Amino acid sequence: MIAIQNISIQFGARSLFRDLSFVIQPKERIAFAGPNGAGKSTLMKMLVGELTPDSGRIIRARGVSVGYLAQEGVEGTERTVYEEVESAFAGVIGLQAKIDDLGESLTALDPASEAYRETLDRMGDLQLRLEDADPARIRPRIETVLLGLGFARDKLDRPTRTFSGGWRMRIALARLLLQEPDLLLLDEPTNHLDLDSQRWVEKYLLTYPGGIALISHDRAFLDSIVRRTLAFEHGRVEEYSGNYSFYERESVARRELLVKAKANQDRVIRKTQQFIDRFRAKATKASQAQSRIKMLERIERIELENEGPEIHFQFPPAPAGGQSVLRLENVAKQYGPLTVFENFNLAIDKGDRIAVVGVNGAGKSTFSRLVSRREEPTSGKIIPGHNLITTHFAQDQAEELNPELTALATLEEVDTGGAHIDRRSVLGCFLFRGDDVFKPVSVLSGGEKSRLALARMLLAPSNFLVLDEPTNHLDMASQTRLQAALLDYEGSFVVVSHNRDFLDPLVNKVLEFRVGLPPRVFLGNVSDYIAKREEEERLAATASPHSSTHPGTTRPPAQANRKDQRRAEAQRRQERARRLKPLQQELESVETRITALEEERTTLATRANDPALFEVREEAMLVIHRMRDLEKELESSYTRWNDLTEEIETVEAELPITQDP
Repeated sequence: MIAIQNISIQFGARSLFRDLSFVIQPKERIAFAGPNGAGKSTLMKMLVGELTPDSGRIIRARGVSVGYLAQEGVEGTERTVYEEVESAFAGVIGLQAKIDDLGESLTALDPASEAYRETLDRMGDLQLRLEDADPARIRPRIETVLLGLGFARDKLDRPTRTFSGGWRMRIALARLLLQEPDLLLLDEPTNHLDLDSQRWVEKYLLTYPGGIALISHDRAFLDSIVRRTLAFEHGRVEEYSGNYSFYERESVARRELLVKAKANQDRVIRKTQQFIDRFRAKATKASQAQSRIKMLERIERIELENEGPEIHFQFPPAPAGGQSVLRLENVAKQYGPLTVFENFNLAIDKGDRIAVVGVNGAGKSTFSRLVSRREEPTSGKIIPGHNLITTHFAQDQAEELNPELTALATLEEVDTGGAHIDRRSVLGCFLFRGDDVFKPVSVLSGGEKSRLALARMLLAPSNFLVLDEPTNHLDMASQTRLQAALLDYEGSFVVVSHNRDFLDPLVNKVLEFRVGLPPRVFLGNVSDYIAKREEEERLAATASPHSSTHPGTTRPPAQANRKDQRRAEAQRRQERARRLKPLQQELESVETRITALEEERTTLATRANDPALFEVREEAMLVIHRMRDLEKELESSYTRWNDLTEEIETVEAELPITQDP
């Protein structure tokens, strides 16, 4: 579909990547992975034609369409949300206009003329194309996508200029999904989505008919969708035949192999050099010494990238507080005629780690401002516990930074309560490296300011954290460091976020906000919450009017149609077995193959650790080449194993076995 051939690009003295080559096949699911600034968004802009590589070329098959979701969204205009998204079908709507124009022109033509027949033929061709496009389904499709992305039906006629940047991003995403290009390029599509909208997008993309290339810092989202990962690191791009978690595991394994191979190579080089130094001057050994000199010159040296020191971040010790952190009693919050919530009661106790979820506009950020005491409730009480010291990170926190200070000076202003904290290491955790720490705030990008504000807020001692979307501008490595610091944090916290992978190890409760309904608390992490929500949705669907007995009938509901139910259950079991059997047989075969390949890899790794192997070059090269082939075959087998397990889980979910009461 698209071939990338030896492309390179450089900004100033910095090379993002060199001689990059790969192919995107139809219907592929690819992740672009790597730290911020590694070149992922740059590559997307080159694929869509917004940037030109310094060298190499990008070849697109004839007729292939590419759609790109940048991080800027759409411009705010007087066009309504519906009209903006409807522009995805401009070609279809244009067909109808052309048919209407041709119909009018017929009235001025002689029915016996050649022009009349040609116009009729043209109208017929256009009508066939219009029928293929099925214009009757345009409005339902538009509404389905917009409602799935969280828009209320009564908001579809509002001008786009009245929406925030996050909602405009959703409008751009809706239009792009409905255009259905052959290749979707999505740059951080979930950044402004709440959890429900993200779940909807995830399901939509799983059945999308074209190819997808994704940039995202949400591991769970990536793992669900992608099947291939391109990792951008150190000016190079490496391919991995699996999702993001597979890439993380496999990259560690690859480096371990490379370290061993380099150690073996260094040993061979050292012994060869010793032989040369010892016998170079002896006439009887001179020819052998020269031969080994040439051998050394031909060796392609293995280079290891310097990974640098591992950076960690710890919060200052939390001051002692009471068992009760905070209580809300009959709290209401209104903005003019808008009631966000009322009669809200909640107890936050010591040790609570709460994820706050819900659709945008339901009150999550309002709640975070209330519990951090940045706003007061319209009515009711918020009762703080003993010695409560709160730190609040808001999405607009960056606006409070002093533009004249450097990044480092911004952190040096913070009183850490006597805790020894290396501020430069903290800045490194939040992607400020090298001379970046001396940049003044005034020249930082919006994302950099947000990261700096987060770092600053987390340095002050506190026993209660309120964090509103803290991971929005963090790459995977920075998220992991923040996650590790929160795991060690001694206080309680509330986190507004939709990043499941980040939240799941951290939280023990989920607070859900719903528009027009009281908030609810769920025990467990976000995955537990999603499972409970899905069970609620399943039960609601089962109890819908379509599944109830028709009014006026007298059949006992518990005994009705028992034979039909058993017959249907038997058919379901047969269908389940029919679909599962070949998948399970292939899974067993793949597992057997993986075991054999892993055993062979262990045997070859043992041989590669033997210095004697490298005394016979041909034998050593055979081992090295076989090890490379093994890795590729293992990657392919792991990927197939993952696909098969997902297919089996899908069949089991579609055809569950119910037990007789």
